[in-house]
Amino acid sequence: MGSHPKGIDLATLPSIHSTMAQNVLGSDFEPGAVLHSYKKSFNGFVVKLTQDEAEALADTGIWSKSKSFTDEGFGPPPKKWKGSCHNFTCNNKIIGARYFNIEGSYSKKDIKGPTDVDGHGSHCASTVAGNVVSSVSLQGYASGTARGGVPSARIAVYKACWETHCTDADILAAFDEAIVDGVDVISVSLGSNEVVYYEYFVGAINIGSFHAMKRGVFTSNGANNLGPNISSMTNYAPWLLSVAASTFGRKFVTKVQLGNGAVYEGSSINTFDLRKKMFPIIFARDIPNATGGFNSSLSRFCVKDSVDKDAVKGKIVLCEGIIQVGVFSGAAGVIFGDATTKDSPHNFALPATFLSLRDLREIEYYYLKSKRNATATIFKSEEVEDLLSPYIASFSSRGPNPVTPNTLKPDIAAPGNNVIAAWTQLNPISEIEDDKRILPYNIISGTSMACPHAAAAAAYVKSFHPNWSPARIKSALMTTATPMSSSLNPEAEFAYGAGLINPVKAANPGLVYDISEADYAEFLCGEGYTSKELRILTQDKTTCKGKDNEKAVYNLNLPSFAVYVNDTFSGYVYHRTVTNVGSANSTYKARVISSFLLGIEVIPDVLSFTSIGQKKSFSLTIEGQINVEMISASLIWDDGNYQVRSPIVVYGS
Repeated sequence: MGSHPKGIDLATLPSIHSTMAQNVLGSDFEPGAVLHSYKKSFNGFVVKLTQDEAEALADTGIWSKSKSFTDEGFGPPPKKWKGSCHNFTCNNKIIGARYFNIEGSYSKKDIKGPTDVDGHGSHCASTVAGNVVSSVSLQGYASGTARGGVPSARIAVYKACWETHCTDADILAAFDEAIVDGVDVISVSLGSNEVVYYEYFVGAINIGSFHAMKRGVFTSNGANNLGPNISSMTNYAPWLLSVAASTFGRKFVTKVQLGNGAVYEGSSINTFDLRKKMFPIIFARDIPNATGGFNSSLSRFCVKDSVDKDAVKGKIVLCEGIIQVGVFSGAAGVIFGDATTKDSPHNFALPATFLSLRDLREIEYYYLKSKRNATATIFKSEEVEDLLSPYIASFSSRGPNPVTPNTLKPDIAAPGNNVIAAWTQLNPISEIEDDKRILPYNIISGTSMACPHAAAAAAYVKSFHPNWSPARIKSALMTTATPMSSSLNPEAEFAYGAGLINPVKAANPGLVYDISEADYAEFLCGEGYTSKELRILTQDKTTCKGKDNEKAVYNLNLPSFAVYVNDTFSGYVYHRTVTNVGSANSTYKARVISSFLLGIEVIPDVLSFTSIGQKKSFSLTIEGQINVEMISASLIWDDGNYQVRSPIVVYGS
């Protein structure tokens, strides 16, 4: 996955790649098994082997007919733009649209082109750069004016995911095209659907974002939706921005009332109005689909096809856990009971709500079993203010970095819960076929929604500083982030990184921590990569220096500090360099906020600058004793005008 060899005819790459594969795999290798050669931004090829391709969580694409993507007021694309549109009509807002399906495998639902049939891609794209659209709501919920983070920005969409598959090969092809097309920021709301730890040059997003970084292109990636477990992230390379999902004040409450007058408060986005009409309630455990071979141990959880379809008609069904409620055609509603946190409400194809498992048990044992004609109703949702916001949503994947423990991940948090944005007209808002609600805007949650918020902030910063490197932009976002509360997020920085994005402050951060491609190469040497492996990537004479590179992780110029230790420790020394981008003549003093268990020393603790672009280096030493799972601290460089804050995390097993 390095650069193309100098002087090579790119047209000959497919035959060269076939020969390479045949040399490695033997004479039985079929040349036709090489499905694609990357010819633009980097050198590499796709070959179909026996190992299954990893799948990702989303579908992508864009719904061009949304008001969020009209081009009124936009002039022609910038002269640097080299992108194009395939099987799609672009305009001066959507200036590029490509799709990638190297194997050529399409389902009946798929459209062979960049058109969004799922909704996810349109939602993400409009969150980044959707136009300002007034009077938007989801049937009255989240009512107001919709706008992307940078509504004046252009959009290029690269559809790499489909109904049944989302391969590394297609994702890399999308990166390959986007980089050479001339994009400035790449927003990647994709991730593995299970916790699998890949080395940095195995996963497509890590590889693609490395090549983007080489070309000066910033990459934002969602931290993934496998939280709240520790080390549940799946992309954690230091050259990309890993974004956690935070709440931002909007909350939906959906109540249930029983026939005896008792009211329970649950969570969902329920637009259906039963008008207080009472319906019989029945526990799914009591109506297994016996003819289908199911028993109560499965039907209680409403496993697909496990419930008698005739028995649910006209009734409200009690379920443990969550299912695809399309199987409940004819039911009056569903009440779910689950032990998980209810901070991410779902939208269903019929009246439904989530209760705590305790509440569900109470309804079952103290009402359903004691009342022969038990009834209930489900109310429409109420939109209320979440007074605890902001905090990290329970689904958001947590750090630490499982591959490089002495770096902090995620990097930052952005709004990702209950976000309203554009939606395709080819998929109901609940994504269930029985649902008739085809609407232009939808409310969904995920780090997929946080990622484009951060990408928009990066685009905003780059509009002020077009020549800044991706590392400078990442530094600006992190060092100006608003600190978040560890009392609301027990995993602290492993939940929210440096804190909640503040785009306005990020545009003028005072100091930045910059990182070059050579710096990343030195870091990778320390991670165990060989000189030969790195030369393929860097196309230079990079040499790993053995033991001299062992401490490279402490010298990588990140705007954050993390160290994994056991009990008592001493002498962890980090070397950093900051670049002045604030006031020409300025003096910054180091201020450390720390626990008494840690000793943190900054040398020198005063940095004086006399010009913009001037660089100053310092060291930060951490020692002490840790008797808890983790300790949080921070370093703030303060000149009285700018406060440049870096999180510090010390943690153990």
